Amino acid sequence: MSCVIFLSRFDSFRCDAHHSEPQSGLRTEQSKRESRPAGIEEMQSFVTTSHGTLAVEQVGPGSLPLVLIHGNSTCRDVFRHQLTGQLSEHHRLIAFDLPGHGQSSDAPDPARTYTRPGLAEAVVELLEGLDVTEAVVLGWSLGGHIGIEMVPRFAGMRGLMVIGTPPVARNGMADGFQRSAHMQVAGQEHLSETEIQSFVDAIFGKSAEPFMQAAVARADGRFRKTLFEAARAGSGVDQRQIVEMSPTPLAVINGSDDRFVKLDYFDALAYANLWEGRCHRLAGLGHAPFWESPRDFNPILERFLLDIENDRARPC
Repeated sequence: MSCVIFLSRFDSFRCDAHHSEPQSGLRTEQSKRESRPAGIEEMQSFVTTSHGTLAVEQVGPGSLPLVLIHGNSTCRDVFRHQLTGQLSEHHRLIAFDLPGHGQSSDAPDPARTYTRPGLAEAVVELLEGLDVTEAVVLGWSLGGHIGIEMVPRFAGMRGLMVIGTPPVARNGMADGFQRSAHMQVAGQEHLSETEIQSFVDAIFGKSAEPFMQAAVARADGRFRKTLFEAARAGSGVDQRQIVEMSPTPLAVINGSDDRFVKLDYFDALAYANLWEGRCHRLAGLGHAPFWESPRDFNPILERFLLDIENDRARPC
């Protein structure tokens, strides 16, 4: 059973502040918070699940929500340009901090939660707590892998967009990911300040902001270690098989300069229902194109959402 505690609107946000117990009226700070479109209400809450207490942010109207899932050792504020942009004028957006990240608590049982299946189950519990029975899911990097894990677990998934997420088979990480020092850091329990800075720079480049380093420093180091150990052990669904068999509409978006993934791998898969019949590459952008250039990314997301809402993304 989930417990939802609603908070008064936060004046600001801080990715490095986490709490074992939700605190009503919590005051936090955020870097460069953008104003929302006029008349758009923001609601923040904590939802208690068996995987921990999760910090949730919701904005916008609409009956079909878009659930935003962030990546390894970041936080929900990476979706600032979506939460504060024109998308929120027409769509209900739900962003949250994964267990062990941001304002969410660390997992009470790391071995159970800090795996792709465990995280997918945590998101499904969260949606149950919010009374969400249908949704479109956007997952970035690890968030995309969580989204794919959700396909057989969440019957209400109307569509899935993945960004920087190679859908690899079990024990097939080398097929979709580049070998680099940055990938090694992504699975380390303990990180130095230099490693944190290097990791953030590799992901966000010149668009990086200070809250991102704080988010990596706050993240539970057991999360990274457990996640990669479980992946190497074959935990979770065969993600390549899922995208090649599931009729769920799938949008695949990448930056053309992504340093973490093998872009040609995406094009080699036989997707069951690939939105617009192709994988999209955004020129000159890296691993986080939605952050680096929302002007280029948000119209694509808007188009995908409208196709889902208007039932224009069925398999051929």
